[in-house]
Amino acid sequence: MPSRTAPSSPPPSAASVPSPSGHGRRTARLRLAGALTAAAVCATLPALSASAATAPAPAAAAAHPRIHDIQGTTRISPLAGQHVSEVPGVVTGVRDFGSSRGFWLQDPRPDRDPATSEGIFVFTGRESPGVAIGDALRVSGQVSEYYPGGEQAGGQSLTELTRADWRTVGTGRPLPRAFRLTPHSVPKPYAPRAGGGSIEDLALRPGRYALDRYESLEGMRVAVRDVRVTGPTSRYHDLWVTTDRHQNPTPRGGTLYGSYDDQNGARVKVSSLLPLDTRPFPRANVGDELRGTTEGPLDYEQFGGYTLRATTLGTHRDNHLERERTRKQRADELAVATYNVENLSPASEPAKFRRLAEGLVTHLSSPDIVTVEEVQDDTGPQDDGTVGAEETLALLTEAVEKAGGPSYAWRQIDPVDKADGGQPGGNIRVALLYNPKRVSFVDRPGGDATTPVKVVEENGRPALSASPGRIAPQDEAWQASRKPLAGEFRFRGRTVFVIANHFSSKGGGDLDGDQPLEGRFQPPARHSEPQRIEQGKLLNAFVRDIRALDPDALVVAGGDFNDFSFSPTLDALRSGKALTSPLERLPANERYGYVFNGNSQTLDHLLTSPGAGRPEYDIVHINAEFADQTSDHDPSVVRIRRR
Repeated sequence: MPSRTAPSSPPPSAASVPSPSGHGRRTARLRLAGALTAAAVCATLPALSASAATAPAPAAAAAHPRIHDIQGTTRISPLAGQHVSEVPGVVTGVRDFGSSRGFWLQDPRPDRDPATSEGIFVFTGRESPGVAIGDALRVSGQVSEYYPGGEQAGGQSLTELTRADWRTVGTGRPLPRAFRLTPHSVPKPYAPRAGGGSIEDLALRPGRYALDRYESLEGMRVAVRDVRVTGPTSRYHDLWVTTDRHQNPTPRGGTLYGSYDDQNGARVKVSSLLPLDTRPFPRANVGDELRGTTEGPLDYEQFGGYTLRATTLGTHRDNHLERERTRKQRADELAVATYNVENLSPASEPAKFRRLAEGLVTHLSSPDIVTVEEVQDDTGPQDDGTVGAEETLALLTEAVEKAGGPSYAWRQIDPVDKADGGQPGGNIRVALLYNPKRVSFVDRPGGDATTPVKVVEENGRPALSASPGRIAPQDEAWQASRKPLAGEFRFRGRTVFVIANHFSSKGGGDLDGDQPLEGRFQPPARHSEPQRIEQGKLLNAFVRDIRALDPDALVVAGGDFNDFSFSPTLDALRSGKALTSPLERLPANERYGYVFNGNSQTLDHLLTSPGAGRPEYDIVHINAEFADQTSDHDPSVVRIRRR
């Protein structure tokens, strides 16, 4: 049985098909799908061939339907599992590379029902279909519902024809006019609600919901014109655009994801079916534009959902997005930053260390303390039992010195092998960098991977039982997740408690990940959220213990919390006003430092105790909006004035 997986990277003469990135959510979703793909594929797909099918026709058959009869008025074909014959249509796009080859067929004679799509994908596996755009065909085959990534990944299905054979009845035929996606044709409400259940059996209402509109166009030619880029070009040659530039715009050209009820349905992913050597895919940043018309068949894939596979690609307009620089802290200001360095290890390219150092020195103006996330062990993803990260941190701090920055010292605690999740073998952990010329670290022995740090009283003031120390490392809330690292510092005579964090991933890692926004379960379940809420409660309780001994204690909790400022996780962290979010004093449309599927959002935070007063907060945009990234996260910095 031929496997159905994401196409491999094509040669330069073919466009690339999106694959998962290295970040937690996409990576974890891929791991979940990988465990399910073989079983799901074999359960949902028949044996496939190219144009000469030899498998016997199933008992159930439908003679001479048109494509809109196959697609029907719901997400599942009324003819699923049946053999259909002599389905007419014109080829509108060809995927002639990778392991998921085939072509899109569209009926030039549509019916009058806006809910029924007139397009469909004909899957030929690893065999080239041998057809050309404009060919008029009569296709016979089996109607299948294919779930990219496996049915249990939560995505929608793609109605397609498999085990197909066809005959050519004409060439060079004109293509059906592309349906244009605009603010008027794509509704603002995102999806019908089904109480968390599947929307597959609901009648499509393309004039009411964005996801229904896209499903009603599945396999058909669609077009966008003069659109703004909201998700930068990835290494898989895809990007995100918005068909409504007025939908929650950010000052730098993105689209803000500001609540669970506003998913920004105008976002559409764009990839290309054009040969890369003759029509290179644009290398675009957020805020750039695709001018003119971009059009092609509308597909559905695992990573992002509905995707325009371009046969005509608009012209890239570079709007020259610039990387930001924050100001230098004053002598009486403590600058604490957070930076997710995305799976950093000695196996990383030297250029990554140089660029991270440039970010810390030039763009962050050499903060006094930095909580660093995703520091891997000294052999990186090699799963050899190594847990130490001295070489990783030495390479980073040496790069900072070479870039003209301070001689950072660091503190961290090696995790138990394979206990903290992340990239297999990498043993990612959080660490604390600090400038010893500006702050001093209070070392207290006793901290290790499994011993919990406690808040103790020392001369009537709060102190840590171990510094650095891990917070509740054996609590089940930290299963397959990084444990917070607490450190005690002194700045101009004042004690400062800094806690580095990296909460569990939305993709789930070794646990269940969230259902996709664009999936068939609506509203999507946030399976990973309960674990982060419990993590937030533990951290909140620890801060409360500090403040119980000194209500004016200065605490900064920074890191990648993997959740939004409006989430229950952040509510748990802020409970009882133990911590506050200086981020929320920024204008609402500036509260983001990460871009996922064309949505600008916030996963990284610096939370402060009331003893910090009113800190100044800055998200420094140097990565997430750019095609050329050092990390997929932007760093942030908070400046606290000594009172």
